Amino acid sequence: MSLMSFLPRSGDLPPPDRTAFLLDFDGTLVEIAPTPESVKVQAGLLATLRRLRRKCGNAVAVISGRPIDQIDFFLGDVPYAVAGEHGIAIRRSPGAPIQRANLPAVPAAWLKQADELAAKYPGVRIERKKAAVVLHFRGAPDAGPALRHAAEAWVATDPRFHIQEAKMAWEIRPAGIDKGHAVRDLMAAAPFVGRYPVFIGDDVTDEDGIRAAVALGGMGFRIPRDFPDPAAVRAWLAALSGGGDDAWGA
Repeated sequence: MSLMSFLPRSGDLPPPDRTAFLLDFDGTLVEIAPTPESVKVQAGLLATLRRLRRKCGNAVAVISGRPIDQIDFFLGDVPYAVAGEHGIAIRRSPGAPIQRANLPAVPAAWLKQADELAAKYPGVRIERKKAAVVLHFRGAPDAGPALRHAAEAWVATDPRFHIQEAKMAWEIRPAGIDKGHAVRDLMAAAPFVGRYPVFIGDDVTDEDGIRAAVALGGMGFRIPRDFPDPAAVRAWLAALSGGGDDAWGA
């Protein structure tokens, strides 16, 4: 049985000139790695995304929890648009200015306490963003409950923030901005406006993007519900873009 036989059917997709792709990065386009900086971009992914951009008239975006500069490090200017930090920062086209939502900064006391927790639990990693802080416990799974308890105590004192669950991590970030916000924002302007949005993700943080794409009349896929793994996502996109058995309209 071929790989494509158990991937989502593409026959219901509109023609490429009416379709837009909004793609998560970690766990979707690339496999999850022990640390954010150690992910590997598999051979062929950049070529696939370039072909997809050409076929879809540039309507290809990456929507990630990472800062935009990290996506640039791994993918360069291959995605036409990039939304980073779950939609807090958005760049609408290569070389365009990054637009940031006007959001509160994470209180310094929380950052100090986060560093103290990392010192207490070896393997915990603290990721600081401009408007968020992430408590990663992949390297110390037993620390997850203690980190959650600390995060809950923080946000209980400031309703401007909430806790976003991720894979082996708790992200404390401003309320009201998520990947669904990023989808709606990008789909409101060229080259995405008026197209059929297809969102693909793998994590609970991607559910907001999936719901937004569906609400706009499109579809959303999630690993492992619809694809078994990132390799299957890459294979499907390669086929759609013409890099394999062209599945568009099959």
